[in-house]
Amino acid sequence: MADIAFDPSDPASIERYAKRLEGMTFREVLDLGIVPEGVAREYNNRRYKGGMGTFIEERFFGYKANSDQEPDFPEAGVELKASCFDVKKNGDYSAGERLVLTMIPMGGPIADDFFASHVWRKSEKILLVYYERDRSIDSYDQVIRYVKLITPSEEDLKIIREDYDKIASLVKAGKAEELSEGMTSYLGACTKGASEATMWVDQFYPPHTPAKKRAFCFKRSYMDYLLHSAMMPGRQPAEPIVPSADVLDEMTFEEYVLSLLQPHFGKTDRALCDMLGLEYTGNKAQWVRIVYSLLGLRGERAEEFEKANVSVRTVRVEERGAIVESLSLDTFKFCDIANQEWDDSALKAYFEETRFLFVSFLKTSEGLCLEGARFWSMPMRDIEGPLRDCWERTKEVVSRGVELEIAIRKNGEVVIKNNLPKKTDKGSIAHVRPHTSKRAYKLEGGFEIGDIERDGDELPDGRIMTQQSFWLNNTYVYGIVSLSGDHEGDGEIS
Repeated sequence: MADIAFDPSDPASIERYAKRLEGMTFREVLDLGIVPEGVAREYNNRRYKGGMGTFIEERFFGYKANSDQEPDFPEAGVELKASCFDVKKNGDYSAGERLVLTMIPMGGPIADDFFASHVWRKSEKILLVYYERDRSIDSYDQVIRYVKLITPSEEDLKIIREDYDKIASLVKAGKAEELSEGMTSYLGACTKGASEATMWVDQFYPPHTPAKKRAFCFKRSYMDYLLHSAMMPGRQPAEPIVPSADVLDEMTFEEYVLSLLQPHFGKTDRALCDMLGLEYTGNKAQWVRIVYSLLGLRGERAEEFEKANVSVRTVRVEERGAIVESLSLDTFKFCDIANQEWDDSALKAYFEETRFLFVSFLKTSEGLCLEGARFWSMPMRDIEGPLRDCWERTKEVVSRGVELEIAIRKNGEVVIKNNLPKKTDKGSIAHVRPHTSKRAYKLEGGFEIGDIERDGDELPDGRIMTQQSFWLNNTYVYGIVSLSGDHEGDGEIS
């Protein structure tokens, strides 16, 4: 190692030295002229394909980077990681990516105990270097904003250990092909491979079926929380659900959440509002407020949910045992769909990374009663099966040109039909329809209706039609909350 002024066996010394990086660009780091002995790696050119973590290891700390399973500073037990954040239009910061820690072993055994695993040695003490990603400038001109030594809190560590056990259990069962980031809270299992062709390997455990290479990672949502809570001072923190880490000695985090809701199953939403001191409005919008209040929170920001990217969704179940409404997702842009591939799509990323807490209210003669709750993530077989089919059919229709048929009903109402995927399509779990009740079209021949600036979106061929969203079919959602059908999920429902 080069003669640099820090003690490689002392975490505090390493952090103090690294703090000099704050405010520097990568080019300024390069200009320091630090080069470890025996390293001929060229930076600041198109041939360099490594990450900025490797760059900092060699050109700031002065040691040769390697792919060992041990931490980068083995004497101190410190792992160096560089990650980026983006500045959103509103000026807020958002973590730009998940943080890859180490590969999940596919060709050999996985450690039974988290504290005996490589991932623990890589995550116990992380020197986290956060830089501001600006795609409009050269990567070497991007600025390093924050540097800090990160150690998971006692509560976080217990949830991370739960995540490890869940991932390891599937790997040991020879079911690594079922892994997804959405099935865990903070520690994820992300795909890792240069291409689809090189991504698949045979599993070590029987039945030795092929599975995608995956790595342990801190999920992007967890990195976002670390960015705002640990790195940036002054941000108002979210409220924790778990009052102390001791609670997680007796049960998992998800079991604890469900234990707070379960005593109130069977109570009407009106009775719950009276109990919680909430004004009763009689509409579905207040159900999420009820859920957060039952979890002991004043607002609708839960620390653990933000870290784990948990989306709370409430659904109404009819007396006859059905859900009338499908589940809406965010709107999409037609041109984005046309220019994307499935693996890079927002829809795939959303369901791979998001965990849901479904809470159902049942319509009864006494009113709408809290019926049950369940944590759930979409199984990979559904993501890569019917969900992918819906997305690819949408892309095909949009790319070829959406067929828009104008019809006039007997009452004079103008109806515009299209050939995008429908809820009634055979084998579907999702469909496409407007996210708004307001119509907006600008078609050939001068036909125009609605506020196209507010409610419309441009098609690749220049026409404009109403903004659209993907929706999960109501029948599919009912299969989740009722535990009918073949759906993956953890937790319980009454």
